[in-house]
Amino acid sequence: MLIRTRSLALTGCLPLPTITGSIRRSKMSTRTSTGGSTSSSKAAPIIREFVRVDGGASVRGQPDGIRFRLVSYNILAQVYVKSSLFPHSPSPCLRWKARSQAILTLLKNLRADFFCLQEVDEYDSFYKRNMEDHGYSSIYVQRNGQKRDGCGIFYKNNCAELLAKETIEYNDLVDLLQGETSLSADKQNETLTNINNGAGLRNDSSVKSSPEHHGDLNDSRVRLKRDCVGIMAAFKLKDPFHHVVILANTHLYWDPEWADVKLAQAKYLLSRLAQFKALVTDKFECTPSLILSGDFNSTPGDKVYQYLISGNSSSASSIRCLEELPLPLCSVHAFTRGEPPFTNCTPDFTDTLDYIFFSPSDCLKPVSILKLPVLDSPDVTGGLPNYSHPSDHLPIGAEFEITKD
Repeated sequence: MLIRTRSLALTGCLPLPTITGSIRRSKMSTRTSTGGSTSSSKAAPIIREFVRVDGGASVRGQPDGIRFRLVSYNILAQVYVKSSLFPHSPSPCLRWKARSQAILTLLKNLRADFFCLQEVDEYDSFYKRNMEDHGYSSIYVQRNGQKRDGCGIFYKNNCAELLAKETIEYNDLVDLLQGETSLSADKQNETLTNINNGAGLRNDSSVKSSPEHHGDLNDSRVRLKRDCVGIMAAFKLKDPFHHVVILANTHLYWDPEWADVKLAQAKYLLSRLAQFKALVTDKFECTPSLILSGDFNSTPGDKVYQYLISGNSSSASSIRCLEELPLPLCSVHAFTRGEPPFTNCTPDFTDTLDYIFFSPSDCLKPVSILKLPVLDSPDVTGGLPNYSHPSDHLPIGAEFEITKD
């Protein structure tokens, strides 16, 4: 969960200058969970910049345009940070005091208008109030059961106004399954097993490993109860004209052997998102833009990824036997420069799991993306977290431009 930082505070959803791909480090003082102040240069994170996706004119020359930045980042919940799970990481950079400061430094200095964060624990005691100090309001949903982390959306007060929000609890799939009385138990299990054709990733990082499987794993009701969550919200962008954008943030189940569950979660996610979009459209009499981001624990090209983009006409043929196509979505990176080689980096697993999807339209397009390291970059050698990156994931980001219809 890597994030780039900058030293200037964002002043709102206004045209921003084009930024080159330079790298530097930053440090800052933050309030700790006990109210004190800390400052350290040992865990100074690397700062990467946004780079233009093409040579087009800057939005600065288009006075009617809105430009805003969104960063999605799995920040690695502290509850999962154990030296036994990250033996490759220097012990000092795994400690909460160092990690929390490094993460907050990145979040502040990236100058994003929206942060979609996954694996957020210590929300009330640390992130909520520290981000408020830097002009961000937030909404948050914690995972079910005994899980302490969750998903949060942080947004700049002077950029956006929250209109509506809904949470997504994938455990609701159990109730939906039980409610389908027309399906036999065998048919219900077939629904889960048939959608997984051996697809899945090798491993999302040993940090997620835990003895959490209880009951009959052949029972789809047991398989679906994974305590995963998501959150979606409608925001009104304020300047230079009003426009409604729907943002969704989620974290799908991690286990590479449970690709059927992840696909069921993805289908439920897009179903809920479509309902929410219809509600927002009717209630606020608008045509909202749509952006979905998160840690999908799925590699490019697998069944979950293909389903998420199957509503886009250019990729619909790659998905068979869908009852109905979901919302039209495409990945920002695939749309611009191609998916990155990795967003999660440990000695046991290095691949892409994190995405920002958007619904293409005439008025919404990505104009720049957050630069990511390459496999041989010195700052990722040996795996993450390290002093340069406080999470095992990298942050991904995009700058969008909205023009009037």
